[in-house]
Order: sequence, then C-alpha cells, then structure tokens
Amino acid sequence: MFIYFANYQVILFSSFVTLISLSSISSIQDGQVRTPPMGWLSWERFRCTTDCSAYPDDCISDKLLRQMADHLAADGFVKAGYNHVIVDDCWLAKTRDVKGRLQPDAARFPQGMKPLADYIHSKGLKFGLYEDVGAKTCAGYPGSEHYFQLDAQTFADWTVDYLKFDGCNYHPSQYQFGYPNMNFFLNMTGRQIVLSCEYALYEKSFQKPNYTAQAQVCHLSRNFDDIDDSWDSLLSIIKFYGENNGDFAAVAGPGYFNDPDMLIIGNFGLSPDQERVQMAVWCILAAPLMISNDLRKIRKSSKDLLLNKMAIAVNQDELGVQGRRVNMIGNVEIWSKPILPAGSYAFAFVNRNTGVPTKITLSLTQYTEQFWLKENTNQKVKELLSNAPAVVAYNVTEIFENIYEGVFKPRQSFTKFVNPTGAYFAIATAIYQPK
Repeated sequence: MFIYFANYQVILFSSFVTLISLSSISSIQDGQVRTPPMGWLSWERFRCTTDCSAYPDDCISDKLLRQMADHLAADGFVKAGYNHVIVDDCWLAKTRDVKGRLQPDAARFPQGMKPLADYIHSKGLKFGLYEDVGAKTCAGYPGSEHYFQLDAQTFADWTVDYLKFDGCNYHPSQYQFGYPNMNFFLNMTGRQIVLSCEYALYEKSFQKPNYTAQAQVCHLSRNFDDIDDSWDSLLSIIKFYGENNGDFAAVAGPGYFNDPDMLIIGNFGLSPDQERVQMAVWCILAAPLMISNDLRKIRKSSKDLLLNKMAIAVNQDELGVQGRRVNMIGNVEIWSKPILPAGSYAFAFVNRNTGVPTKITLSLTQYTEQFWLKENTNQKVKELLSNAPAVVAYNVTEIFENIYEGVFKPRQSFTKFVNPTGAYFAIATAIYQPK
C-alpha cells in the first residue's frame, strides 16, 4: 500500500501523519532514549576508508566493527554504558539489489549485515547503521529517497537498533516531510529503532528550524557542523551551543536529545586538558556520548576519562535536562546543569585562554539556582526547584580526579584555578534545611 510513493504522494501522506499523530506531543514518547545514548561511531576516526588492500585494519568493514565491539565489551565500555556500535557512511554497495533493497559492499561485508548484527548483539551491544534522506548519501552511496518503507523494513530485518539518518542530496523544503516519513515507516516495522536526524543542520540554511517538530519525529538531532579532530572545531561547536542553546534546549529531555556530534577523545587533535573540556561540556549538554576513536590503540588517560563514572552520571541524569552556558567571565565560560536530587547541579568552568591557569571566583548559587529559576524555559526544572526543600549548602566534588572540595554555602565564594584550554568540572549536591 505504501511502497514506492512518488515524491508528491509522500509529501501529502506525511503531512497527514504529522497532523493527526504529532500535534499533541512535544517529543517522541515510545520508551526509547530516556537518557542520552552512548556508544561508538565510525565516522570521525575512520571516515570513508574503503580500500581494504591499502588499509586492512582501518577500512570500513565487518572486521573493523567486530573488533570495536570486542573492545567495547572487554575493556569496560559496555559496563560503563557505551552500548552501541554504529557504522557511518560508506558501508553500502554502490547499487541496490534486484529487488530494490539496500545491500552492503560484498567485499568488505562478505557475510551481510544480519550476521554482523547478531555478533554485535552477542556482546551485549546494539547495532546502528547510517543512511540518508536524499537520493544519495553524503559519500555518494544509495540514499533512501523513494525507498523509505522498503529501507525501514530492511533495517528491521537486519535487527538494526539505531539509524543515523543524514540530510545530503535532498531538497531543503522537503526535510519536514522526509524525516516524518522515515519515522512512520520505522514504527510500522514493529521494531524499536532509534532515529538520529540531521533535520535542523540542513534546514537552517534556508529557514529557522522548527525544533519542536523535529523532536516529534526524531530521538536525536544534529544542529551544527561536523566535528573534526581539532581544538578549533571543538571550540566552534561549544560556541554555537553557548550562544544558541536557548533555541533548542527547551525541547530536549527524556525521549529526545540534541547532538553536538561525536566524542573525539582518544584521537590526535586534543591535549589531555582539551579532552576534559569536551567531556565536561558534552555531559552538561546531556549529549549523546558517541566515541569515534580507535579503541585498539586508545591512551590510558583518554580511556579513563571516557569511563569516568561521575561524568557519565551527570550525562545520564534521569532529569534529562540540557545544561546551559550561563555566563562568561573574560574567556572563561560558566556552564551548569540541574541534576537530581532536586537543587543539585553539575557545573564547569571552561577556560579558552592559553598561557597560564586562570583564577575564577564566584558563589555557587549565582550560576545555579538563580539562573535556572529566572531564565530557564524548562518548566519542569522551575517546578522541581520551586518545590524542592530549602538548600542551605552544597557538597562539592570535583569530577575528573574525584576530589571532595568540601561544604559550601550557596552565597559563599568558590575559587578555582583552571588550566589553559582546560576545564574544571564538579557536582554540587544539595544539603537541605533540616525539617
């Protein structure tokens, strides 16, 4: 009934679906993505490496994905919550099969995708694939345009758990229809598949994105440029989220999260301090934690950072609030995020300066409770804080070294020296007034 719609038929159908199914909800509520997903994704580290003769250990292949699954399972990543293996672009053959179905490159994935999915699942992991809403993927492989239902069923048949759905080679005015169509047909399969979109990233080139609409059809969405393995790239993403967070932070929460892109921790472009900056900001943003590095060669310091239990707990806090940049003091950014128990916060000082450490002094309440009560658009947070017991002090613990800093009253001065291009990251746990 729905296979192979022409463009205009898909548009009419998806408009109808949007009107009748999505108007009464603010985000997907299908039980998935209650906290930001975590895992490993191939793109930033391995890109579109397809020459397995020249690069036998690094080409996008069955072998590479199995090895990454092995390391996630054996090296403590699955236990820490990193439970996805996702292959990005360039896994496909250049053409569909005789029945119109997607097929993997036969040389690099000789057993096909279902046996690979079975292997990944056997390691306690979930399996994710990349596709594109347009006629071609960004790298020129077959896209899903005109094949939404067939591709959705193919993914379900392969027991895919996560779909990264890109936005290349598609008419800008059609994103509002293409993504809802894929959402609909994924749901029709009866298999729960997380839909990660790039809706706003492409839509913003011609109009202001409708973040509420994208949260109704996507579990995750990219809003800004791809990350590269460099400090400048990381800073540009942090700057974007710091300056524009209010536009899309309000729609984030259990069921839908914004995605500032992959974790590049463990690669080549960041110093250890700069890696801490990314971990701190991504955790405060309630961002997906998708590692993109070579787990076979990761440095111990990078591995320890990615496995930091306190940092992950901030990211996975069940409130699901997307944190905000609440102020800048010179070139030092102040970020905070409400967490449980009520009245508690994670906060970070991000130092953009080079040279020597920068001294920061402030009172905790200035950029925690005062900000979130007065300026936040998240009604759930306002209600939580308004109904919480009176906070008389905070237990403050630094996250990266697990250092207990002591008890601080809300208006008491708090001073730290922050390394150049580094971050101080801590939790302030509320101490309530005795009843």
